[in-house]
Amino acid sequence: MEEQSIRPIHPKGDFFDLKGNHTTVSTEAIAGVTTFFAMAYIIMVNPSVLSQTGMPWGAVFLATIAASVVGTLIMGLFANVPYAQAPGMGLNAFFTYTVCFALHFTWQEALAMVFICGLVNIVVTVTKLRRLIITSIPQNLRFAIGGGIGIFIAYIGIKNAGLLQFAVDGGKYVSADGKNAIADITKTAITANAGAVPELVKFSTPAVLLALAGIALTFILLVRKVPGAILISIAAITVLGIPFGVTQIGGSNSISFGDAVSQLPLTFCAAFGSKGIQSLFADVSRLPVVLMTIFAFGMTDMFDTVGTLIGTGSKSGIFNIADENTLSKGKGFTTKMDRALFADAFATSAGAVIGTSNVTTFVESSAGIGAGGRTGLTSVFTSLLFVLSAFAAPVISAVPSCATAPALIAVGIMMLSSFKEIDWTDLTEAIPAFFAGIFMSLCYSISYGIAMGFISYCIIKVCKGKAKEVSPMLWVVTGLFILNFVVQAVL
Repeated sequence: MEEQSIRPIHPKGDFFDLKGNHTTVSTEAIAGVTTFFAMAYIIMVNPSVLSQTGMPWGAVFLATIAASVVGTLIMGLFANVPYAQAPGMGLNAFFTYTVCFALHFTWQEALAMVFICGLVNIVVTVTKLRRLIITSIPQNLRFAIGGGIGIFIAYIGIKNAGLLQFAVDGGKYVSADGKNAIADITKTAITANAGAVPELVKFSTPAVLLALAGIALTFILLVRKVPGAILISIAAITVLGIPFGVTQIGGSNSISFGDAVSQLPLTFCAAFGSKGIQSLFADVSRLPVVLMTIFAFGMTDMFDTVGTLIGTGSKSGIFNIADENTLSKGKGFTTKMDRALFADAFATSAGAVIGTSNVTTFVESSAGIGAGGRTGLTSVFTSLLFVLSAFAAPVISAVPSCATAPALIAVGIMMLSSFKEIDWTDLTEAIPAFFAGIFMSLCYSISYGIAMGFISYCIIKVCKGKAKEVSPMLWVVTGLFILNFVVQAVL
């Protein structure tokens, strides 16, 4: 097969290379809007999570939007790829429940660690270490990551649609930080044991019925190849939700733009103040814990992004084979993936400066990619909507999850085709592929799925006497993943 050539990032006369990417302004606009509404929940959810640490809700609200705008614009204008960035779910929970609650760091110190994490990832990107990590991933594991992200996205969609409930065995429960036994599980987040089993809810509530209607409408429009099918479905279910009370403008977490602006100085540059980085390294006895926490932040952030870019970019053609091959050979930022990785690392540090947890590339960007987004123009449209959301938060947040969930389910199904490239009859290939693909959804983490895939791959190669086939970089990364699990067990 003829080797693909590197496509110019910004061809002369066409900044986004719309023609070369076989797309149009209208398609990119629809994709940008679709991506935004698929991830708009973060605007309200992130402040709700981080404000538990004592951070002012309004300040985090604006910081979430500002960091998303900065990160997404860099993706669009610098890397020319249709990915959006925002503070990551999971990473914000780690920030709140582990770093602040369990380890007793202040939120200012936690922001300082996030800032350092971003700097480390920038260095890793500039020095080609990230490139070497990506190119060390075996082809079959790349297919497994792509298909696994499909399962993960679909699972998020099913969960957001409210189709699942979890039956939990009776027993002792602890708070999410793992420290305190609790009696009233209605007042705090809890960690349940392995007795929690998912099951279907009764189809008796308006939100669930609307989600089912949205799933049916989305699939019908997609099968009929209606342009803008996903966005049409989101809009239709949102409107239908008004008379049923599911689509509600405003809420308990609403705040005026003026009030939010007045709070922003409390978090802006707080990472560098006396309660931030200055306090973080004041006590030498805490240094090992500080370094381990920064390491845990960085590993999760980096591989969430790497998994998202490989899984969605390769499948959609946003990154071709030549793009990936050049990662290990080129100098500077010669490919889209080079620039996308840098944009992600830079956005994390920028977000910490403004006042939010790790900014990462959102897997929900796949909804926009599924709607036809292929260039950075998609990201530009998404970032513009983030800007508008600062002034219209009650309206933007009114789009219910049951309206956006069908989009994620549909995109997840499309991505499952990556699994067909794997030889499932060969257990040496099937086992790592299974762990990489399935554990993403079971553990609700892209990076954990990649970790399990890497670890099982190395173990199998050793058992087969083919340890030399594993690249040195993959050995290093696998060792770091194991160390990360040890660190989290100790923390």
